[in-house]
Amino acid sequence: MGDLKQRNLITAQERLRDQVAHALRAALVAGELRPGSVYSAPGLAADFGISATPVREAMLDLAREGLVEPVRNKGFRVTEVSERDLDQYTELRALIEVPTVGNVTRTATTEQLQALRPIGEEIVTQAREHNLIGYLDADRRFHLGLLALAGNDRLVETVGELRKRSRLYGLTRLDERGQLISSAEEHLELLDLMVAGDHAAAEACMARHLGHVRSLWAQARDEPVEPRPKRALGTAVIGRQAR
Repeated sequence: MGDLKQRNLITAQERLRDQVAHALRAALVAGELRPGSVYSAPGLAADFGISATPVREAMLDLAREGLVEPVRNKGFRVTEVSERDLDQYTELRALIEVPTVGNVTRTATTEQLQALRPIGEEIVTQAREHNLIGYLDADRRFHLGLLALAGNDRLVETVGELRKRSRLYGLTRLDERGQLISSAEEHLELLDLMVAGDHAAAEACMARHLGHVRSLWAQARDEPVEPRPKRALGTAVIGRQAR
C-alpha cells in the first residue's frame, strides 16, 4: 500500500511539473516572461501559489529545450530568439505542415475533421476575449491535433518542438489592436476547405496562415510592450489543474 501511495505522489508531482512547464512556455510565447530577464524558481512559485520544487524542475525542462538558461545563484534567464531563428522555424513548419494538410485532406474523414471544429471556435473565442494563454493553448491543440490525423507521431513531436522554440513578443499590443482575431479565424477557414476536400486550397491556406503568424512575430518585435501581470501565470496553472 505504501508503494502505491508513493507512486501516486510521484505521478502527481510529475503532472504538476508538466502543468507548470506548459504554463511557462505559454507565458514565454505571450511575452509575460521577457527575453534577457532573470526569474527565480521561488519567485515564480509564489506567483503560482505552489512550492518551488516543481517550478525549478519545469525550468530545467525549459532549459533543455533552449527556452531559458541557468544563471548561477539567481535563477533562469529567458533566452533571445533571433529573426533568423524565427525564419528558419517558420520554414521548417511550412515544409512539414503544408503538405501534411494536403495529405490529411485526402485521407481524413469528415467526422475526424469536424471533431477539431470546437477547438477552432475556441481559438476565435479566446482571441475575442483577449485570453492570450487560452488562445495559445487552443492553437497548439488544433495544429497538433490536425497533424495527428496523418498518423505520424514523430511528425507531431517535431512540430511541437518547433512551436516551443518559436516565441512571440509583444503579443499584448497585437491583441489590443484586434490583429489576433483574423489569424484565429483562419483556423476555421482551413477546416472548411479540408472538409470540402479541396486539398490545394487547404495547402494554400496553411501556407498563408504560417506566413501571417510570422508577420505577427515581426510586428511584435518592432513594437515591444510591457509584460502582463504575473498573476496570469498562476491562473493558467490553476485552471489546468481544475480540468
